[in-house]
Amino acid sequence: MICPHCAFDNFPGSEQCGNCQADLTQLDRPVAQDRVERSLMEDPLSQLKPRRAVTLPRSVTVKHAIEVMLSHDIGAVLIVDDDGNLIGIFSERDLLTKVADPDVDHMLRPVSDFMTANPETVRPTDTLAFVLHKMDVGGYRHLPVLKDGQPLGMISVRDMLTHITRLCKTCGK
Repeated sequence: MICPHCAFDNFPGSEQCGNCQADLTQLDRPVAQDRVERSLMEDPLSQLKPRRAVTLPRSVTVKHAIEVMLSHDIGAVLIVDDDGNLIGIFSERDLLTKVADPDVDHMLRPVSDFMTANPETVRPTDTLAFVLHKMDVGGYRHLPVLKDGQPLGMISVRDMLTHITRLCKTCGK
């Protein structure tokens, strides 16, 4: 990477010029090449209008949580304390990996026994690229959206794919 201040030829990815110590971090930023990349890099999550959070208290039974997920056609619910603060998420993955046991019926146990405590979260102001990266690295299909510590909504991989697909359909138009 050539320093714009002194023309010194630095190693690719250098954060600082080896000659004049100038900051080079701004020069190594990716640049959006099309509408999809621009949206991912610049648009805040709020633009997708995440689905309103479906919350349940920690004491609700696994059976009730499943009924709520089925009736709302969602893959996860947020578990909150008495003040409405997020304490966990109960997802299809939790159901399959922690609840499903042919020898034991867990349906009447509290969902808090099986939820994923302290889940990763995102904010409405986070970029779509940040949210997608967090989903990819963590292997998450759902991420709670928090504002001021309170559950605001839920974003899913499906929501992200729908947005990207919509952008691709209008590319070149």
